[in-house]
Amino acid sequence: MEIVLNNPKSKYAEIFSLKDLDNINENLKKFSSIKEPVEAKIFVINESISSHQLSKFKNILNKISAYPLKIYSNDRNTILAGKSLKISSNFVSEQEIKNKLHLFNTIEIEDILYEGTLRSGDRISSNGNLCIIGDVNPGAIVSAEKNIYVWGKLLGIAFAGKGGDKNASIASLYLKPVQLRIADVIAIGPKEKPKSYYPEIAVIDSQTIVINPYIIDTKN
Repeated sequence: MEIVLNNPKSKYAEIFSLKDLDNINENLKKFSSIKEPVEAKIFVINESISSHQLSKFKNILNKISAYPLKIYSNDRNTILAGKSLKISSNFVSEQEIKNKLHLFNTIEIEDILYEGTLRSGDRISSNGNLCIIGDVNPGAIVSAEKNIYVWGKLLGIAFAGKGGDKNASIASLYLKPVQLRIADVIAIGPKEKPKSYYPEIAVIDSQTIVINPYIIDTKN
């Protein structure tokens, strides 16, 4: 069982692993240093959590201004227990839970390969390169210290070179973002749809973001 506390506005995020909610008081010191309001999410894979256990945990989170509380699990008993306490509870597959956890657990990772669709409200960030095999829908935000590669449709917001690297780039099989940013240069996405479904790449040229066909060198 993984507990994720995050504040999207300040980009604060912290993940805790708990083996037993009955002994939650032993883990309370982990949460006591958190000063800002946070969202709390419980990710449960192949484990049944009772309404009594969830009630104890809910009361503790209320003390640190953790709201709202959401549950993601592939166990029906856990989902029913959450719903009985009026907690937002979502029945999802094991792989979906792992994907959602991966969105938060990227602080220490350099290059990231993410497989799946990013929907509105989803965010993923890399301290190196970021490669996404799937679509980035409107409302989703992706960022990387280096380059971003989207092997699918890029329809949301992409920020490459977030540490100031103006040599960074953003490439996609279908490039129609809401906004592109490379280092400190920002561009609004094109209003018209791409004319062809060939890969394109966005780079900085003379302090302006330009989009060119992305030609992959197969000789190397």
